[in-house]
Amino acid sequence: MNPPGVTVRPLPRHEAAHAVDTVFAGLSPRSRYLRFHSPVPRLPTAVRDRLIDLDGRRQAAVLAESAGPGASEPIGIARIIGAGSGGADLAVAVVDAWHRRGVGRRLLTAVTALAEEIGYGELRGMVLPENVAMLSLARQVLPWARPWFDGDAIQFVAPIGEAAWTISEEDVLADLLTR
Repeated sequence: MNPPGVTVRPLPRHEAAHAVDTVFAGLSPRSRYLRFHSPVPRLPTAVRDRLIDLDGRRQAAVLAESAGPGASEPIGIARIIGAGSGGADLAVAVVDAWHRRGVGRRLLTAVTALAEEIGYGELRGMVLPENVAMLSLARQVLPWARPWFDGDAIQFVAPIGEAAWTISEEDVLADLLTR
């Protein structure tokens, strides 16, 4: 699903503060909890500073915008943070008014392509078990991802690029265990 009037593009550093503030303001308390894994009534300055510190390589993001009369409005952000060893941590947020309209799918698809373009070989994520929508989205966009429950959250690793087409012994074992 491609919602009409929505564009997704790389988020440049000079636009990050406005985008982060706007998307955070559009999240309900429940959505903030699901995104940050704790109640976050206000975005702490240190967290905000990390979210807007984009360099396009180690920390990069894509922005979803809705076209309005005379201007575009940020409605979602997906970001990656290089985690070493060729992988990047992944996070996605979509303002509540745009949930279940295909924005998250477009963001996750675009940030996966961006991570591959930068040269990452895998994406890693952590999702609360009650975040059923994000778990479903991850399964749809990254169906080859390997999830596991760590006692608090569902972790997943998804090979991307050439690594996505390499089958390891771990992949074979994981496939056998899910049958």
